[in-house]
Amino acid sequence: MTDTQEKKPTPSPTQTVKKQTPPPSVESVTDSSGEIINTIKTKIKDFFSSWKVRLTLIISILIGIFVLVFFWQHIIAVWGMKQWSGRSGATPIECMVKDTNDDHYISCSAIREGQIIPLECGSNILNIGCRVNYGTAASPPISGRR
Repeated sequence: MTDTQEKKPTPSPTQTVKKQTPPPSVESVTDSSGEIINTIKTKIKDFFSSWKVRLTLIISILIGIFVLVFFWQHIIAVWGMKQWSGRSGATPIECMVKDTNDDHYISCSAIREGQIIPLECGSNILNIGCRVNYGTAASPPISGRR
């Protein structure tokens, strides 16, 4: 061997030889992602195939619908009370749960300047808002003809 030629080092047994692998083709990537999606679909299908899971889902949905129907009037009244309180500068307190006398209003209350204001808030989605309920004993004075 001549001095101008360099000797190539031989890899020792502890060194690993790196081979360059070509990048994966687009087809193999889509195939592997398709396999992953199919695996996930199969696992989901297996999960929902159990009668216990189906029964639990049905019962949960029915309970959710019942709770929504039961509290629907309350939800609408609270929404109206918060709107009224925001416009009047009052702090909302609370509303009753149901319309007990079927007049489509629910009793609510708010506080403004240290005074509790009795409200009647609509319990229908088409009647959102509140009106002040002074009652017969504490009605405001009316100016006008006598």
